[in-house]
Parts: sequence; structure tokens; C-alpha cells
Amino acid sequence: MNALPALALSLQFGHFNEAATLKAHRIALPRHFVIKCLRRALSCPGEMTVRIVDTEEGRALNHSYRQKDYATNVLTFDYSQSPVVMADLVLCAPVIEQEAAAQGKTLAAHYAHLLVHGCLHAQGMDHETSAEDAAEMEAREIEILSQMGYPNPY
Repeated sequence: MNALPALALSLQFGHFNEAATLKAHRIALPRHFVIKCLRRALSCPGEMTVRIVDTEEGRALNHSYRQKDYATNVLTFDYSQSPVVMADLVLCAPVIEQEAAAQGKTLAAHYAHLLVHGCLHAQGMDHETSAEDAAEMEAREIEILSQMGYPNPY
């Protein structure tokens, strides 16, 4: 297997009203796990910030940047795709927790999927532009997650 690209990571946890929620998400997202997920999805070196937020912050960011008045699971802010991928990924912990439960997945498995998903967006992949683009992005996600020991998330 080829060496994985280098990654400079800032992992941040926002404010959470419930300490138990924050603790569960910190346990599901150790730094080495986040690095592993992102490096598997990167095609070149990266400098990324991953911020885990509550519903309020997730909703405010989604409203400000996408004009959608709800919290979504992952937002990707990409600044550069080459020669270094530079991006911020914002993951909304309560949304991810609800989705994982509804889909019968562990929190870590769902985070792995969304970290890979957001990282692919940061590199220019998009599932909203066409059915072909969506199929290509999903196939890449499935391939990466399979290499990490996770089943098809779809």
C-alpha cells in the first residue's frame, strides 16, 4: 500500500450544554481516529480543522453559509485543493448521534463515514451536481470505508 498523505490537524470541540454528550463524542473521536479517516480520504497532503459542534452552532453555520435553517451532519469549507488540501470540517454531534441510532450504526462508524465524506468534498467531489457525480463520490466513500473495515454506509 502506498504511504498515506501527511496531515496537519486541528481537532476542536465546541460548547455543549450536556457534559455526557461531549464525553461520548470525545470518546468516539480520538485524534488518531480522525487522522486515520482523513488521511485515507486525502489524495495529497492536507491541513484541516475538524470542529465538533452542538445543534445551535451547526444550525447557525448552515444558515449563514448555505441559507438552510437547520443543523446538518457535516459542513465542508474548502480553501485549497492543491498542492495541499486546506479545509475546515464542521460536524454536528447531535445530528450525527441521531442519524447513527436511526441507521443502526455505532457513533464511530458514522463519524468515519462523515469525515471521509467531508474530506472528499474538500477535494472537489460533489454529490449534488449530478447522479454520475453522486455515484462516483459514493463509490469512493464505500472503497475507503471498506479499507478501514466499515461496511457500505449506504
